[in-house]
Amino acid sequence: QVQLRESGPGLVKPSQTLSLTCTVSGASLTTDYYYWHWIRQAPGKGLEWMGLINWRGDTAGYNPSLKSRTSLSRDTSKNQFTLQLSSVTPEDTAVYYCVHEIGGGTWGSWGQGTQVTVSS
Repeated sequence: QVQLRESGPGLVKPSQTLSLTCTVSGASLTTDYYYWHWIRQAPGKGLEWMGLINWRGDTAGYNPSLKSRTSLSRDTSKNQFTLQLSSVTPEDTAVYYCVHEIGGGTWGSWGQGTQVTVSS
């Protein structure tokens, strides 16, 4: 069973860089055709896809509206992948999820989500 767990600061100041880590167990980041996503949900809004990294370690896509501020990376030795979002504003306040895609658009497991608040 694949399990994902997000970790990172719950409070970030405006203009700073948010950094979140997703720790994966039960599967390897490098398994062929597995994709690893970050998705967020702001208060009162729907889910917003942020970006993904594939089994080869390629950052295979970013949300165009966030692309200039978003960076994804991974550490295969720890089986972790990370999200960095720069120049945050209060509008980046949201619950952030890391998500596993098995391939072909089939969603797998989700992390439990981590609340991030941007406030001075």
